[in-house]
Amino acid sequence: MQGKSFRAVDREIMKRGEKFYRIELEYVDGREVIVVYDGVKKEFLVEDKKARRLPKKSRYPIVLFEPDDLRLMGSSPTTRRNYFDRVFAQLSEQYSVALSKYNKALKQRNELLKKDEVTAADVFSWNMLLVRYGVELMGMRKEYIDRISKKITEVYRSIADNEDEIGLEYLTEVGSESEFLAEIEEGFDRDRYMGHTGVGVHHDDYLFKFNRQRADGSASRGEVRSVIIALKFIEADMVVEKTGKTPIVLLDDVFSELDEARQKCLVKNFQKNQIILTSVNDYGNLGECVVLEKIK
Repeated sequence: MQGKSFRAVDREIMKRGEKFYRIELEYVDGREVIVVYDGVKKEFLVEDKKARRLPKKSRYPIVLFEPDDLRLMGSSPTTRRNYFDRVFAQLSEQYSVALSKYNKALKQRNELLKKDEVTAADVFSWNMLLVRYGVELMGMRKEYIDRISKKITEVYRSIADNEDEIGLEYLTEVGSESEFLAEIEEGFDRDRYMGHTGVGVHHDDYLFKFNRQRADGSASRGEVRSVIIALKFIEADMVVEKTGKTPIVLLDDVFSELDEARQKCLVKNFQKNQIILTSVNDYGNLGECVVLEKIK
């Protein structure tokens, strides 16, 4: 539980014609969290204290699997960055803070660049913040991708039952702090003309490889699906390692995209997790999986 929907805004979650919604959650240890949205604002009641955001100590890790994830390899760099940012932010509060501060500095610098009389001195302080938090993000992204890369082939083979080799690389144009700062300063005239910052970790990308070739275009649809499933298993393991908590698994109408063998593999490997599954179909043949919410 993170305190917000991965798909909809609060007003879209409310039942049509109603003026509010209320959700009550009770953990096995007796703790309760109440969420109330009145059509304008959302409040959380935790330990008899009200808050506009769910307190960090009350958040519970999740692993989300939705159909768009199965198209991750062939999607845009922005989609891949957003995907891994969400994963890494859950693993590290430091990552979440650095990402937020980097994006804020980027927004402020871009707004200044659109002004007619902006000078290099005007954006200098934002340059320094981009460098500081950009290099911090780059280091953590590289660390996490290296950890995933070391495991992904073995996990993939356990799903696909073959000897294919899977690779995952982190691609960035950012070097050391001094190199990053020099690139930003040298690109000021170009950035002012374009109205946005042309260099930084907001242009990073992630490259999937299949038998040392780009996976997008060389791997079959079934092979791509096995890679993404492997990625989800590794994500869940990393969450446990980092937080000590077994994440809740959200499967959002993803089974219609998977054949029966991969469906059963998914459920088997997540059998120790609480699974919330939404689907338009009946999947009673999955054994250990219980459909907690069925959309008709």
